[in-house]
Amino acid sequence: MGISMKTTSGKILASVALVGTAAAVAGLGTYGAFTSTTQADQAVTAGSVAIDLGKGAPNTLETAITDMLPGDSVAKFVTLTNSGTSALNNVTLTTSTANPSALTTNQTNGLKLTIESCPAAWTPGATAGTYDCKGGATTVVPVQPMIPTGTASTALGGVPSSLTAGGIDHLKITTSFPTAALQTEFPGNPTSTIKFSFTGTQRAAVTQ
Repeated sequence: MGISMKTTSGKILASVALVGTAAAVAGLGTYGAFTSTTQADQAVTAGSVAIDLGKGAPNTLETAITDMLPGDSVAKFVTLTNSGTSALNNVTLTTSTANPSALTTNQTNGLKLTIESCPAAWTPGATAGTYDCKGGATTVVPVQPMIPTGTASTALGGVPSSLTAGGIDHLKITTSFPTAALQTEFPGNPTSTIKFSFTGTQRAAVTQ
């Protein structure tokens, strides 16, 4: 029902309503508040996990071994480098072959593998076939079949330097042919090509 303008009370109510509306509209244009803003920029960079063979030294591991006989052992050298920006939790080795033979399938008298690590480059010893390690060598893979049956990978023992970003392990990888091997076990000059795969696994997650 509309407000009648014919009475005094009606005029007062109309005035109040108009004043109230005008005040509300005026408030929309004049309302304000004090504010303050501060900010900072944070750069975030992902870490990298990377290991490499052969950095800074010849990789003789890729040189073929020929004419092995029972009792023989041959040392090859390679550097394992943590070329990433992050530390590693561990480094594992997997050995495999695309052309298996009795050399790799015979777990008793087939080829054996041993790996030692040196904090510095290996140097030739006083007698042929021997090598010296300044600072003392650490056995990171004890004697085992070249390709162990049922073993997916072998963790490098000790505390490899390559666990630390920028760390380098000077590895001596020895392939040996057991003296107990019989010619009848290895007929026809068997041959196998061994693939050495080193895998670095990232360090444990941290909360800071």
